[in-house]
Amino acid sequence: MKRIEKIFVSLRAKKEKALIVYLTAGDPSLDITKKLIFGLEKAGVDILEIGVPFSDPTADGPVIQAASQRALKAGTSLEGVLDLVTDVRKVSEIPIVLFGYFNPIFAYGVKKFSQAASAAGVDGVLVVDLPYEEAKELRNYTDAVGIDFISLIAPTTGRERLSRIAAKASGFLYYISITGITGTAAPKIDNIKKDVWKIRKITNLPIAVGFGISKPQQAREIGRFADGVVIGSAVVRLIDKNKNNRDLVKIVSDYASEIKKALR
Repeated sequence: MKRIEKIFVSLRAKKEKALIVYLTAGDPSLDITKKLIFGLEKAGVDILEIGVPFSDPTADGPVIQAASQRALKAGTSLEGVLDLVTDVRKVSEIPIVLFGYFNPIFAYGVKKFSQAASAAGVDGVLVVDLPYEEAKELRNYTDAVGIDFISLIAPTTGRERLSRIAAKASGFLYYISITGITGTAAPKIDNIKKDVWKIRKITNLPIAVGFGISKPQQAREIGRFADGVVIGSAVVRLIDKNKNNRDLVKIVSDYASEIKKALR
């Protein structure tokens, strides 16, 4: 059983919901990102999304865009992110999804990336600008090495397309709770609930909800009907605010711990 599947099976048995946290690799440095990963794991985070910084992150809001720019200025590369995952895997089995855009993967080499990511211990990839219709170019290689291809579902996704996406998806489905970019609006719980139930009718895959979630109460409400929540911009904002604080890891971990409590 792969790590992502295993964690959802384990959580279901405990009647818990997954907390998935996004970090921009290299913001403020790869060394601190590694410390944050270990701190978040101890705080109860179930799955980590590690953002590969890119110069034109069109799906991300201003918070993650700025983090991506800072990480690039610090010299973070895709190769450096894969090295980070390799280091983490020496001591941790937490599921890791690489989150990013296709350009860096294409420049690195699609086959080379897939093999390197598998060797590093990457469990899934989420490529925001590679829609279902074009995903085969990458999936031919990631599927072959057992890396889950995490698919995005939007509020605007029609039923027919949703069925096609769900039929080919693996790991979990990531439901985008708002239209637009990350971290710019609060999700409407009733709308999310209706859409999640629609998705449930056509797939047995876990459904995680992200975009705009930042408070324990939001996580608790969404956790009543979804299998997990994704926290991104709120964590990235907290890291930036406290990047010069010696207690950065504790501050971020304590925040994640409060969200996780709401999902138990």
